Amino acid sequence: MTTLTVTAKGQVTLRKDVLRHLGVSPGQQIEVALLPEGRVEVRALRPSVPIDRFMGSLAGKSRRKASIEELKAAASRGWSGRR
Repeated sequence: MTTLTVTAKGQVTLRKDVLRHLGVSPGQQIEVALLPEGRVEVRALRPSVPIDRFMGSLAGKSRRKASIEELKAAASRGWSGRR
């Protein structure tokens, strides 16, 4: 277990091994959740990727084109795992 020291300003510096474990590098953010009994949960804040970064990423990957009916059926099934 890693021990950290609280400064006079009430700040804590996370050690490199902790940051590495979180997968965080300088400039990135972490999220802290306050839990019962004086505990906290610290985890890397993963930025959400805007949909426009995804759009077109599969272009040219398949020759088959889905019909609007097939798209609606797939959307209605959601992540059920059915194909």
